[in-house]
Amino acid sequence: MQRAFLIDTDTASDDAVAIIMALRAPDVRVVAITTVAGNVDVQQSTRNALYTVELCGADVPVFTGVAKPLLRRYENATWFHGRDGLGDHGYPPPKRAPERMHAVDAIIEAVDANPGLIIVTLGPLTNLALALAKKPDIAAKVGRCVVMGGAPCCEGNVTPAAEYNIWVDPEAARMVMLSGLPVELVGWHLCRGDAVLHDEDITRIMNLNNNVARFAIECNSHARKAYKTQTGEDGICLPDPVAMYLALDPSVGNWSEHYVDVETQSELTRGMTVVDRLNVADDDRNRTVWADVLRRARAKVCWTIDDRLWKAALVAALQ
Repeated sequence: MQRAFLIDTDTASDDAVAIIMALRAPDVRVVAITTVAGNVDVQQSTRNALYTVELCGADVPVFTGVAKPLLRRYENATWFHGRDGLGDHGYPPPKRAPERMHAVDAIIEAVDANPGLIIVTLGPLTNLALALAKKPDIAAKVGRCVVMGGAPCCEGNVTPAAEYNIWVDPEAARMVMLSGLPVELVGWHLCRGDAVLHDEDITRIMNLNNNVARFAIECNSHARKAYKTQTGEDGICLPDPVAMYLALDPSVGNWSEHYVDVETQSELTRGMTVVDRLNVADDDRNRTVWADVLRRARAKVCWTIDDRLWKAALVAALQ
């Protein structure tokens, strides 16, 4: 029996590869793709999602969502992904147009129509937060909510404390964490180190010699250069595909459950994913407001994956 997925994305280079993985999974039916402002503006995100769907020969509706964060000024990541989000290679415009329904309403409709729906978020959480605000009871109908975001107990990639997706719209992220959704947090740390695609991995994928595999590498060319500038590591870093890998098979990760909140008040630590790894909020001595709030926001956090198996799964999806 096929599992129903909804992908919420700020479609840039790594998002596109994650979408390909879901569309090519034989036991998955992607019921909708919703787009949000993040890596690129929401119109470009929508265009990139449509292009990726067409490249895969799939028939999945794409819904345009929110153009800016709930309260903050919108900050893109075109410095990392290129002006068009796909490395500025001049890909042709998609032939299809997005659906007329707004992404927020599409999320609500998809959850209601598909009990146990698996939601995979690859960008800022603005669309999902607004869907929950509009209809809170959808939280209880979602089977899993896999969130690519956060830097649990490690450094961020946009500030020392925060990962980009959470930092862009921390208020939305906090709403999602406090909503009762079954959140599974896939942090930025999982795509680093040996999870990065190095030259031998890239050659292996290019040797598959098909349009989808070539696109997966080519559209990440700008991101590869930016990642080396950012971290000193040479290779293609793929946070969204790692999140999709775990969405497709959660058994490949090492998880534990904790209270998780998002910092929204401090500019120094804005967007920090505060993980109560020692579960101190449960300590009887912590009868404080912060402990009471934190106990409302429970999530599974993935700490490690097998990098060899991750790369094998990616290659299999691109064949």
